[in-house]
Amino acid sequence: MPVSLLGAAEIRALAAELDVTPTKKLGQNFVVDANSVRKIVHVARVEPGDRVVEVGPGLGSLTLAILEAGASVTAVEIDHRLAEKLPATAAAHGVPDGALTVVDADALRVTELPGDPTVLVANLPYNVSVPVLLHFLETFPHLDRGVVMVQAEVGERLAAPPGSKVYGAPSVKAAWYGPWRLAGTVSRQVFWPVPNVDSVLVAFERDATPRGDEEERRRTFAIVDAAFQQRRKMLRQALSAVLGGSAAEASAVLEKAGVAPTARGEQLSIEDFVRIARV
Repeated sequence: MPVSLLGAAEIRALAAELDVTPTKKLGQNFVVDANSVRKIVHVARVEPGDRVVEVGPGLGSLTLAILEAGASVTAVEIDHRLAEKLPATAAAHGVPDGALTVVDADALRVTELPGDPTVLVANLPYNVSVPVLLHFLETFPHLDRGVVMVQAEVGERLAAPPGSKVYGAPSVKAAWYGPWRLAGTVSRQVFWPVPNVDSVLVAFERDATPRGDEEERRRTFAIVDAAFQQRRKMLRQALSAVLGGSAAEASAVLEKAGVAPTARGEQLSIEDFVRIARV
């Protein structure tokens, strides 16, 4: 029996059955269009046998599309009602036993994932998208690649190059793990309820060789946070607190790293920040 997908009417019926009212707080804009979830799975290059983790599966529309492609799914869901219902929905749509594992938990607190998934596919709400992505990349080094649907503002920031208007701390921290790119747009009309913001797909691939160990990552991220705490501030001032305690000492460190003390955080690449952290 092939896996079948959820339709718009069934999604509304499931929401009514579970007394789920989509809320802004949890970012519950459910995808009700089969072509859209299949597009996400296609962009993510999900193939039979892949082990995928999905954060926030909701009622299961994207989950079923991943399973339809022949992958196994570990779904992390914070809403107990949705987590409890998802296995029954999957079974009713032809998902074979053992293909779906549901973890009833807050994604930001998850430290273990059954099945050691290597691909991340998700539809993430605005308020937790960046923290969830950074937590998963930090915690699960076997995640090699992924595609997430996020609000356009978030996706553009994650994929932004140095010097662009939206480049910021999330851009640099995401780049620690590997390259990110915008991978497509998503119509507002595929969601229920229809949001008042645009969404995009953003894809990443983890670098084959880590940039550094955990201590270097923490130091680099602390420098990134200081650099972007006050935008458009010269680095010798912005980093004085984390590089010796004065502008003069910060300048000396920056010069050793080959970075101009008068530069600003938004001009620096992840490689620049790593060099500063290693001085």
